[in-house]
Order: sequence, then C-alpha cells, then structure tokens
Amino acid sequence: MLEIVDLEVKYGAIAALQGISLSVKPGQIVTMIGANGAGKSTLLRAVSGLVGITSGKILFDNANITNLPAHRIVGRGISHAPEGRMIFANLTVKENLEMGAYLRDDKDGIASDLERVFSLFPRLKERIHQSGGTLSGGEQQMLAVGRALMARPRMLLLDEPSLGIGPILVKAIFSTIVEINRELGMTILIVEQNAHQALKIAHYGYVVETGKIILQGPCVEIARNELVRKAYLSES
Repeated sequence: MLEIVDLEVKYGAIAALQGISLSVKPGQIVTMIGANGAGKSTLLRAVSGLVGITSGKILFDNANITNLPAHRIVGRGISHAPEGRMIFANLTVKENLEMGAYLRDDKDGIASDLERVFSLFPRLKERIHQSGGTLSGGEQQMLAVGRALMARPRMLLLDEPSLGIGPILVKAIFSTIVEINRELGMTILIVEQNAHQALKIAHYGYVVETGKIILQGPCVEIARNELVRKAYLSES
C-alpha cells in the first residue's frame, strides 16, 4: 500500500532522513522505533506532504505522491494524527472531529463515522461539547486519532500516540489502535518511542537511528534482538 524508496529530507544542511526505504502492506500495523531526533516524525511528515523531499519517492497504491500538497494526500486516503496532537483548542470535541471530515460532503456517512469514533472512544462522547483545550493529554490524543479517522482514510499515520500520557491511558489507546486495525481493516504506520508497546501490537517493525534504518523485520524478532533490548526495552 505504501512504498518509500531512498527517501532523503534535509533541513538546511542537516540530513534528517538519509536514503530510507520501507514498505507497508494492506492491513498491517507497521512501527518505526528509535530515539528522539532519529527522523521518525520527519518521515511521517514527508508522507503527509508537510515537509519537502530532497530526493527519493513515495508511492501510495502504486501512485507517486511525492511532494503532493497535504490536502491532496488526505484526499488520496492517508490521515495523520501528529506528534503533540495539534487539536483545535478553542473548538469543541464535536467541531474538532467535524474538521477531520473537511474534505467530505456525505452527511450521512459523516454522522455514521462520528458515532463510530464515539464507540471507539466513549470518553469523547461524554465531552462532546467541551473545548478541546480543556481535555486531558490522553483525551486530546483520543481526539487527534478520532479526527484522523473522520477523513475515512485507508491508511492511518500515528506519531507518538503515547507521548505525555499516563500508563493506564497508554494501554487503552494502544488497545484501541489494535481494535481500529482489526475491526476496520485499517492499515497503520505508527512512530513510537515506547518500543515495548509498539512492538507488542505491530506486525512489522523498523529501527531508525540518525535518519537511517539499521534493522527491520517481524516485531517478534526485533523484540528479541539483543541490541534493541538493551537500547529500547531495558525498562520494560
């Protein structure tokens, strides 16, 4: 479904991504793990059209989407729940979710998807008229994922969904990610510093260091790798 070939992204003289290649098959959960600053978020932003690509290409369903404007990439079927959540603080929960459906005009479908989001995240329904900025960090993360789902994507990009959230809510959010994959058949690419949780739910994984992929394979194998265990799983 997604194919990234020799991707390079530079911020001025700094090479954030150095020839990264990866692929995501339909129906998979694929994770990228690595230290802060390794280039994981940059890769998702490149796929979403939020940063310019220096060289390489990105294919989605065999169509070249390299450097397409972000709204056109959403229209192709890729939604992004960004790092830091980036919800609209002054809008209500319902209004935030409706913004996720900005490119759609099927009112019945939007209403149906709104109820589906509330079934995945019942807490959001409880706070439907509350301003997004007054939600807890975990609730804002639920809202960011729900907003991304409202575009009715075929692929969901999740950037650090566990960042700044308490352990109980982290488990709840990861359980919901698995449910989204299983129940909706959603293909998911997830970037995560919490390697233990990410490797537990994903099918295939990539380990990124300083803009390069140093290891890849089924997550059960990556979790057994001695270097990965020492670097990322020692506290788990």
